[in-house]
Amino acid sequence: MNDNIKYTPDNITTLGQDEVFVFGSNLAGLHCGGAARVALQKFGAKMGQGVGMQGQSYAIPTMQGGVDTIKPYVDQFIDLATEWDQTTFYVTRIGCGIAGFTDEQIAPLFDRAYDLYNVRLPESFARIIERNRKNVANHS
Repeated sequence: MNDNIKYTPDNITTLGQDEVFVFGSNLAGLHCGGAARVALQKFGAKMGQGVGMQGQSYAIPTMQGGVDTIKPYVDQFIDLATEWDQTTFYVTRIGCGIAGFTDEQIAPLFDRAYDLYNVRLPESFARIIERNRKNVANHS
């Protein structure tokens, strides 16, 4: 692991020009609570848009079902982050607030993002991914 890795701060109030706030949303794009509300108030999220780039924010739907329904949206985000390598993405603890999932359920969805230098994950997600990778390595 890179010793100077940066994690997503717990409380983001400002962003630089090439920085994006990644938050959990619902498909209807009703950004009323949690990080979605912050995205709406501060980072250009659009009411009624539940997926993708909007202003300096990126919505990942987390309210439509189980973890398996979130994964395709996370994969879309990771693909975008791979292409937009000059942009830094700050992933919040998507799905771990109002949606009611645990860090252990959501973090593995971001395994591919862990290796991208332009994606910052919550420290809890990063630690879970590191632990899971270590366990796989120890069992092979």
